[in-house]
Amino acid sequence: MRARYPDQEGFIERDDVRIFYEVFGTGEPTVLLLPTWSILHSRLWKAQVPYLARHCRVITFDGRGNGRSSRPASADAYSDREFAEDALAVMDATATQQAVLVSFSLGACWALLLAAEHPERVAGAVFIGPALPFGLHPPRMMYSFDDVLDTDEGWAKYNRHSWLKDYRGFLQFFMSQIFTEPHSTKQIEDSVGWGLETTPEVLIATEDAPFTVNGETTEEFARRVRCPVLVIHGDEDAIIPHAHGARLAEMTGGTLVTIEGGGHGPECRDPVKVNLLLHDFIKPSPSPASTWVRARKRRKRRLAGPAPRHRSTQGTRRAHSPGQRAPGERVPPHRERIRRARPPLLPGLAAHGRDPRRELHALP
Repeated sequence: MRARYPDQEGFIERDDVRIFYEVFGTGEPTVLLLPTWSILHSRLWKAQVPYLARHCRVITFDGRGNGRSSRPASADAYSDREFAEDALAVMDATATQQAVLVSFSLGACWALLLAAEHPERVAGAVFIGPALPFGLHPPRMMYSFDDVLDTDEGWAKYNRHSWLKDYRGFLQFFMSQIFTEPHSTKQIEDSVGWGLETTPEVLIATEDAPFTVNGETTEEFARRVRCPVLVIHGDEDAIIPHAHGARLAEMTGGTLVTIEGGGHGPECRDPVKVNLLLHDFIKPSPSPASTWVRARKRRKRRLAGPAPRHRSTQGTRRAHSPGQRAPGERVPPHRERIRRARPPLLPGLAAHGRDPRRELHALP
């Protein structure tokens, strides 16, 4: 079961690769939630879609290699340019002239390409835990990816031979490094399940894929970005150092929001905070009024209240027991409306208790 089902769904096809997309909500602007590394599909945005779709139009698509999209065998099919071209094709198929891009982790590479090379299509860019090669080596670089290792503990699991030998074991370790916050069992279990929807052979192909955004070109692309930029990064990220996010914000002239105590996936672990940050970036509040009127200078307003009772009615009222209405006594209209609108309590529920049917939740 999903909190919000799509209003439109479909496929685009490029070079025999089919990409599945979904559209939620209506209105402006359009928000494109980009795919990340093929280890996960678009359900990683499940905490953002219902909230954002209340305020604007939202598009997601499964990145090639996972979900309902194709799983090509060639490493070239997983280049960052292919992911960027998929995003443009989805925008064209959904008649989206311009969108705010939201990326997570490796999705920062195709978001950066799109913002730098297609500025007319990008109204803004949000980078969450951006996995960009700024020369600061993350922990997984401690071990060779290609060599056969004499250990499979810790980050030694980030190795092609280890993936083919014990793919589930790698997923469980890797997801535990994404969600380092306490009580992250649900997020880890979800992500391991999504990772099992692809194969180690696909992930090996993504590792061998050529990338245009690399250690030599990242800064050049970042400095070409002209749209508004927001970077969200946890200061306890065990996958990508917080310094990566700070560097990206500095080079793009963007805003850096640090999640203190946050790991690599705040959109899953702290969705309410991330959703509010996205909303304020996508649909900023209007500037406060330049004039503020003190209370004594404000125009007097008439307060609504019960209609005055006639003296004779008041006298008759006293002769009746509390809760009973005197003959001919008129009940003030606003009280009558409240009385009709009040829902009946569930059986066995005290008069002052809560009615579960009236409960409100921060997220659907």
